[in-house]
Amino acid sequence: MFDNLDVEELRRRPMAKWAGAGPGVLPAWVADMDYPVAAPVRAALLREIDTGLGYPLWDDRPEANPLREAFTERMTRLYGFRPDPSHVRVFTELIQALQVVLHVATRPGDAVAIHTPAYPPFLKTLTDMDRRLVPVPMTDDGDGWSFDPDRLADDVARHGCRALVLVNPHNPTGRVLTRDELGGIAEIAARHDLLVISDEIHSELVHEPNRHIPFASLNEEAAGRTVTLTSASKAFNLAGLRCSVAHIGDGRVREALRAQPPLLFGEVSNLSVLATLAAWREGDAWLAEARETLARNRGLVAGSLPAGIRHHSPEGGYLAWLDCRGLGLGPDPAAFFLDEAGVMLSHGPAFGPGGEGFARLNFATSGPILEEILRRMRKAVDG
Repeated sequence: MFDNLDVEELRRRPMAKWAGAGPGVLPAWVADMDYPVAAPVRAALLREIDTGLGYPLWDDRPEANPLREAFTERMTRLYGFRPDPSHVRVFTELIQALQVVLHVATRPGDAVAIHTPAYPPFLKTLTDMDRRLVPVPMTDDGDGWSFDPDRLADDVARHGCRALVLVNPHNPTGRVLTRDELGGIAEIAARHDLLVISDEIHSELVHEPNRHIPFASLNEEAAGRTVTLTSASKAFNLAGLRCSVAHIGDGRVREALRAQPPLLFGEVSNLSVLATLAAWREGDAWLAEARETLARNRGLVAGSLPAGIRHHSPEGGYLAWLDCRGLGLGPDPAAFFLDEAGVMLSHGPAFGPGGEGFARLNFATSGPILEEILRRMRKAVDG
């Protein structure tokens, strides 16, 4: 099903990925899949539209929102970790949840650490909210991407960091952190009283033999200083519906949120809640097929990139972080591939420190479309 996509039909979609690409350009930039909506999600949305779009039962009772229990059920089933459903809040999207947590738990001028290169909207959030960025560099050690925990500890202490934004699986490198790496971060967080805001939105797209470990599942101490952010939007391609969840393990953050007016941060659509419920409770067959397709495409990227591009296959997600510095294409190789190959990649410099000379490729499309993307890139490099 996922390898039978029609390019012209994709171009007619009014979504950013394809609508933002010019005539003849193949887009491989923004983190959306090209795959059709899962049948259970489509059925849930149509059923609700047919029966009515009035106020949901949980409209004035957030504790009755069914996503609280659904999130807990899914975390328990997938990872053996049962978060407290009473600590779950529902937001429109993950970036909103991050901004809300930073708003109530930090102050302008506070230092916030994040692994870099980093998701551009996170960098923009820190700038817009006047939080001081403390970069935690991801480095290529020859075998893959890693970071220096000693440097993290030193930088956290020197800058007086209030929080760490942890993205695992990491975007854009695709690294999935091991239990030992997470444990080291947890020890640093405990030593320096860091709030850990753990973005785990790509967790259901981890490739074998890697395993996702929720940060809050490490131990009770880690759970008590963690806010876990996730959504069905990446695994099930539902970003346009705007729905995410936050598990607020840190009691200080829960108290700060309770002190806010109840509707200050808005409400999510009834349809987005029902779509997420359908994805989490009935969408596993669709997800299994998507993961199989992504695994094949991941291998295709590894074997078909232009010579001279350095690349480590992502351990999680569908985004390939391409080191194009050996090609001499300047700080923004995505501009070269757009002009010379008609392929739209994400611009490496937008990912902040460590992004110059890189580009990010989204391989969540059909095999034939991906083959054409890679063919164009090879032809452009070969001249």
